[in-house]
Amino acid sequence: MRIGVVDVGSNTIRLLVASVEQGVVVPLDKGRVRLPLGEEIEQTGRVSDTSIAAASKAVRKFCSLARRSGVDSLDVFLTAPGRQSQNADELVASVSRAAKHSVRVLTTEEEGRLAYGGAVATADVALPRTIAVCDVGGASTEIAVGSPGRSPDWLASVALGSVRLTARAGDLEPARHEAARAFAGVVPPRVELALAVGGSARATRRLVGSWLGDVELTEALRLVETSAAGDIERRFGVDRSRARILPAGVAILAHVQELLGAPLHVCSGGIREGAVLELLAVAAA
Repeated sequence: MRIGVVDVGSNTIRLLVASVEQGVVVPLDKGRVRLPLGEEIEQTGRVSDTSIAAASKAVRKFCSLARRSGVDSLDVFLTAPGRQSQNADELVASVSRAAKHSVRVLTTEEEGRLAYGGAVATADVALPRTIAVCDVGGASTEIAVGSPGRSPDWLASVALGSVRLTARAGDLEPARHEAARAFAGVVPPRVELALAVGGSARATRRLVGSWLGDVELTEALRLVETSAAGDIERRFGVDRSRARILPAGVAILAHVQELLGAPLHVCSGGIREGAVLELLAVAAA
């Protein structure tokens, strides 16, 4: 079965076309368009008409690509932009027309559950009995805790991500204080291992490797504090727009790692892979 997923996030709109072979999500096609919807929402409370048009254009293109690739099922969803924008209804309606398909706005619980499932499915390390999955997005961060092979038992969502934090705090030290304030009420259960997904985690992996413990995240914080976005792009191959918001992303990752008390292992998959597995399960039911 071939499945297409179009994910409208706070910083990027992404396409994943994949099949599932023996429980493994196999990517067949991918696409992405950078669009800082989260930054607009943070600054003005809403998404501009220009950005609504740009998001709809990207979704139209990705849905067409998915259909041309012969998908059997298609899922189109919005994450934080569909929840946080004052004119979210306008955004959803325009995206729905462009997709020529039903569009859903994920709740924070759904977002955390899908990221959890995608992380578990794509983890390349042995998973112990109790794990956490952290998904740092552009405008929110989800943490899910549970056991592999089951839905998470505990979920928390904080309305702070790399794009939103960048808009609030220009320098790293204020960003770290803002992250600590935002997560002050989050007390996750103890875990044996933590997985990290999302663009900030994958970019941080380019800087210091797949395991993000105290030492690695301290080094990542030093690098993003002392290097311009252009230097990060040239040295580590991080896209310029991602490099600009990476200090905020690393600040959030460092705080979540401290909360969990376990190193974060960066996975290749996440919310879109989780959506693929969910659609497959629905089809098989």
